[in-house]
Amino acid sequence: MLIHQIPSPLTQFLWNVFIGVAVMITLYTANFYYLAILSRQHRKVKSIELKDIPVVTIQLPIYNEKYVAARLVDAVCAQDYPKEKLCIQILDDSDDDTYDILEDLTINYKKKGFDIHHVRRESRKGYKAGALRYAMKSVKGDFVAIFDADFIPPTWFLKKAMTYFCNPNIGLVQCRWGHVNEKYSALTKAQALSLDFHFLVEQKAKSNSSLFMNFNGTAGIWRRECIEDAGGWHTGTLVEDLDLSYRAQMKGWKCVFIPDIVVEAELPVQMNAAKRQQFRWAKGAIQCAIKLLGDVAIKKIPVNTKIQAFIQLTRHIVHPLVLAQFLILPILLAAKVNLYIVNGLPLLTIIAYLAMGPIAYLMVIRGIYDQNWKSRIVSYLYLVFYSAGMSVNNTVAVFDALFGKKNEFLRTPKFGIVKKSDDWRDKAYALPFTKTTLLELFFGVYGVIGIFIAIFSNNSVFAPIIGIQVVGFLYIAYLSISHSTFKKGQQKKTRVTTKSEKMANSYYKIALAGIIGLIIFGVIMAFQQYDSTIYPIDQARGLLLRIQATSELQTVHNDLKTIKDLLPPSGNPVWIFPTDSTDFGLMQTDLDGMISTVDKISNVGTDSAAFHTGVTNVHLEANTLYSNLLDATPYMYVSVSNLLFGCIWVAVIIGIFALLKKKRERLQAYDAEN
Repeated sequence: MLIHQIPSPLTQFLWNVFIGVAVMITLYTANFYYLAILSRQHRKVKSIELKDIPVVTIQLPIYNEKYVAARLVDAVCAQDYPKEKLCIQILDDSDDDTYDILEDLTINYKKKGFDIHHVRRESRKGYKAGALRYAMKSVKGDFVAIFDADFIPPTWFLKKAMTYFCNPNIGLVQCRWGHVNEKYSALTKAQALSLDFHFLVEQKAKSNSSLFMNFNGTAGIWRRECIEDAGGWHTGTLVEDLDLSYRAQMKGWKCVFIPDIVVEAELPVQMNAAKRQQFRWAKGAIQCAIKLLGDVAIKKIPVNTKIQAFIQLTRHIVHPLVLAQFLILPILLAAKVNLYIVNGLPLLTIIAYLAMGPIAYLMVIRGIYDQNWKSRIVSYLYLVFYSAGMSVNNTVAVFDALFGKKNEFLRTPKFGIVKKSDDWRDKAYALPFTKTTLLELFFGVYGVIGIFIAIFSNNSVFAPIIGIQVVGFLYIAYLSISHSTFKKGQQKKTRVTTKSEKMANSYYKIALAGIIGLIIFGVIMAFQQYDSTIYPIDQARGLLLRIQATSELQTVHNDLKTIKDLLPPSGNPVWIFPTDSTDFGLMQTDLDGMISTVDKISNVGTDSAAFHTGVTNVHLEANTLYSNLLDATPYMYVSVSNLLFGCIWVAVIIGIFALLKKKRERLQAYDAEN
C-alpha cells in the first residue's frame, strides 16, 4: 500500500488559493494597524470663533420612523442657535403613522417661530439620496447639516461644529457617532466597538493626513458649494454618502473628522436589522469601488491616497476571502498538507495568529480608550464572533454588487431603545430572518466537521481557529431566528391587526417550528450516521493499537477478524483526490495478509527468529493501517451521501421559505382587495 500521498493538482490548486487568500487578508489587516499608528498623531483640527453666524439648513431624511422621529425633531429644534439662522427640512417619505407625527410636530414648531418644513415627494425615487437631492433646490444658506432619524444631536452641536469651517477648502465636517444604547446587549456592544474602530482609527487617521475619508451619512455638516461642485447627490449606489465624499475630495475639497463632537445614536438591537445595515454598507462600498476607482487611478493625487482609497472601497472583499479560506482549510487538513509557518512548530502558527489578531487589536483598544480599555475586552470578544458570523451576510452583499444586482434602499429599523429594560419585540418594523440564515447554518455545520477533521488529522491547533468562526456563524443564525419570534405586547393591542398580519405570524411560527424540526432531524441522522460509519472505524483503530502492544497471537487473530467486519469491504471515502492509503479494499487485503502471517507463526516456537520477525511485521502493518484509518476518517464526514443529504436538507428549508413567501404575497393581495 502507498503510505505517502503525492498532492493532486486539485490539492495544489487549493493550497495556492489558500495562501493567496491568506496574504490578501493579512495585507488588509496590516493596513488597519497602519491607520492605527497614523491615528496616534496628535494633529488638532483648527477652529475659529464665529463672529458672523451663518445660515444653516438642517436636513432630516426620514422613512417610517415613528418611534424616533419626534425625538430627532425635538433635539434639532433645541439647538442653541438663532432661529432666524436656522432652516429645518424634514424629508419625509413615510407611508405609515410617521407622517402624522411629523405633520403635527411641524405645525407646532412653526407656531413657535421655527423655519421648519415638512417636505413630501410624489414617489420615493432614489430613496435617501433622492430625497436629499430633491431638497437641495430649497436649501437656505451656505451650509447643510444632515441627521438620520436615530440620532440625537446635543444642543451645542451647531455652534461648535461650525467653528471648524475655518478654511474655505473644507467641504465637510464629520462628527463622531456615540451610542445611546451601547450596553443594551452583546450585539450592541460589538457594534459600538466596531464603529469606534472606524471613527477613532480610520476616520481620525485619514483626517490627520492627505488620505480620503468618507462622510458617514449623518452627524455631519456640508458646505453647500462643495455638494454642488462635486455633482450633487447620486442615486446609483446604496451609500450616497461615500460616493459624494469621494467625488468631493477628488475635486480638491478637504473633509475633516472631529472626534471631540459626539452625537449620540441608537444602535440596531435586532440582529436582522444589524445584518440589513451591514449588507447595505458592504454592497454600497463595492458599488462605489466599481464606480469611482477608475477616476481615483487617473486623478493627480498622491500614490498613498490612491492605495488607501482602493483599500477602503474594496475592503469588504475580505468577507468572501474569509469564507473561501474557511471552506478550503478542512480540505487541506484532511489532505495532510502542512500549513504551519515553520515545519514541526505548530506553536508558532498559533502565536502568529494571536499576534496578528487579538493581541494587536487589544493594543489598539488600549490606545483608543486609555484607562477604560479593560472594560472593552468583553466587547472585543463579542465583536470577534459578530464579525466572523457576519461574513456570510456581507459576502452575499459583495456578490450582489459585483453582479450588478439592483436592490431597494432598505433602511435599518429603529425602535427608540435606550435603556436595557426597553423592549422592541412588540413593535412594528421588526424583521424576519432571511435565506442568508440558511447559509450561516450551513457554514456552522461545515465548521463543526472541519473541527473534527483538524483533530483527526493531528492538526488540533487549527480547531480553535475554526471554532471561532463556527461560534460566529451559529451565533448570528441563532439570533436571526430568535429575533424573528415576536411576543404579543401592548403595541399590538393599540392598533388593528390585519388578517394578513395574523396569518403571516402564524405561518412564520409554523415555518420556524418546521425548520427547528428539520435541524433536530438532521442532528438525529448525524448521530445515526456516526454510529454506522465513523464509530466502527474508531473501534478498529482502538483494536489496531491493542494489536501493536501484544504478542498474544489468538488475541491478535480475533482482533483482526473483528476489524475486517468493522471496516467496509471496499470503496474509498476520498472521492475528491483518492489515494491507495485510504482504499478500504486494499485495507481488507492487508488484513487478510496479516491474518495469514499470524496463522503461519502460530505453528512456530515463541523463541524462534521467525516468530519475532512475524510479530514485528504484524505490528508494523497494524501501525500502517492505523495511520491509513486516520487519513480516511475525516472524509467519512464529507462523504457523497452526507453531502447529498445536506443538500436535500437545505433545499427543504429553502422550500419552506418559498412557500411562505408565496403565501404572504397572496395574503397581501387579499388585504389590498378588501
